[in-house]
Amino acid sequence: MVILINNQAMKNYETLVDATNDLYKRGYTANLSLEGDTIDDKEQDIHMGADDFEIDEFYRFEGQSNPSDMSIVYGISSPKYKLKGVLVNAYGTYANDSSSAIEAKLHHNQVSTNLHGSDRPTV
Repeated sequence: MVILINNQAMKNYETLVDATNDLYKRGYTANLSLEGDTIDDKEQDIHMGADDFEIDEFYRFEGQSNPSDMSIVYGISSPKYKLKGVLVNAYGTYANDSSSAIEAKLHHNQVSTNLHGSDRPTV
């Protein structure tokens, strides 16, 4: 399956590490983390709300030994903060139960419309 984001075909990766390494090579160098109602770049002390970033691309992975071990790797950019970074977030069994605007954006607004059927993460 090929997923389009911003009218560009996304690559397919075998592993989460392959995806994060390629994003890093393409300039997504900030190590982002989901912290409640913000996505943070702790190194630069940046805290982004839902309106401060765009999801440029994303890749879904299931654990090889445990299908309930699921993650999405996001390539995220923020013109406001002039950064591009990677966020790895769990979904499914180990997902964050947050109902924040950030979770809504990650799981529904830009991502779920591009996934099909059982691929759609839920919050």
